[in-house]
Amino acid sequence: MTVLVQPMPWLRTAAFSLALRAGVDVEPDSKSGLSGLTCEMVQRGAGRHSSRDLVSIQDNLGMDRSSGVSTSTSNFGASMPAESLKEALALYAEIVLNPHLPENQLEDAKMMSLQEIRANQDEPTHRVMQRLRQLHYGNVLGRSTHGTEDGISEIKQEDVRCFFETNYHAGGSILAVAGNIEADQVFSWAENFFGQWQTKSLSEMASASGKSRYEHIKSGSSQTHIGFAFETIPYGHPDYFRMRAGIGILSDGMSSRLFDRVREQQGLCYTVTASCHSLKQHAGVFGYAGTTPERAQQTLDVTLNEINGMTEDLSESELERWKIRIQSLLIMEQESSASRASSLASDFYQVGRPITTEELESAIESLTTEQVRSYWQNHPPSDYRIVTLGPDPLNTPIDPISTPVQ
Repeated sequence: MTVLVQPMPWLRTAAFSLALRAGVDVEPDSKSGLSGLTCEMVQRGAGRHSSRDLVSIQDNLGMDRSSGVSTSTSNFGASMPAESLKEALALYAEIVLNPHLPENQLEDAKMMSLQEIRANQDEPTHRVMQRLRQLHYGNVLGRSTHGTEDGISEIKQEDVRCFFETNYHAGGSILAVAGNIEADQVFSWAENFFGQWQTKSLSEMASASGKSRYEHIKSGSSQTHIGFAFETIPYGHPDYFRMRAGIGILSDGMSSRLFDRVREQQGLCYTVTASCHSLKQHAGVFGYAGTTPERAQQTLDVTLNEINGMTEDLSESELERWKIRIQSLLIMEQESSASRASSLASDFYQVGRPITTEELESAIESLTTEQVRSYWQNHPPSDYRIVTLGPDPLNTPIDPISTPVQ
């Protein structure tokens, strides 16, 4: 297990982020949702503590906690008063090393998962973006973190136990701690609480297998939901911030091009966004627009035209506005132990080392409009993946249009 610590003595809080290589990418194809279900089950009693005991202890320590799964990791985190950190780490060591995995609570956990899946299916935006993610990354890396109804229904107690024993181990795991703490003390606690944790083999991450495609989900809705994506470079690539600045100019804040030119000036939609998403070796730009069926085609056309023509009138003021926005976010991160702990863990997983705030500031501040323009001219968006949900399909730049999904 890698342990990362950043002292932030000006704070009164501390936070940790614990990431295990137990994401949805290592689930069996027929048991989609097993990663998330195991993440839930390990928190239902551990060591000498019952499920109710764990909740009570966490509340008494003042912990603001979270847990969940991603494509490649299962994640546990919490922020708290700094003096509670030692007990919190001891508690979570019990959770990930010695969980009860109570069989009599499995059906309850499965029902919670099924309710969440059904709720998401009733939310058109989520439905579109999940299908878009699958088209972009492929069936393995594009899996839903919530699983599927069929997958959850198939899971048995032995599946949860097997997934835990295979994937919950020290190998590839990351413990990041930030806040009003001393580094040597945290390393000592980590050794005491996690020192006996065994390392097992890690599965190789699958390759992305998506391709350019258009799908329409027919719905009698009074709205049309548009999702689009294209390939880009992952976080950690030498040109990442040149690419990221372009997306920021397009879609970071209410003064960005998509919001101003598509929504405000032309009134084509009620929302339009684009953002970067990065896995360890693969990445994409994902966008969404919500509009009426009558304006859907124009919304798609104008949005893609703004993205494809990003460099045509690129100005210094746009880049400076984006820099100020990012620098403001970095400053606010310095006031949050939870944000910093999460960033440490994410950076280490993505690029193999923590990236300091000063390094990020320098990389962003040194960007020029010519660098941004050059990157986007040499790497124009292409091979779009597009998903729409609404009464009628749209005309897209993808040829041929695939058979609509009913």
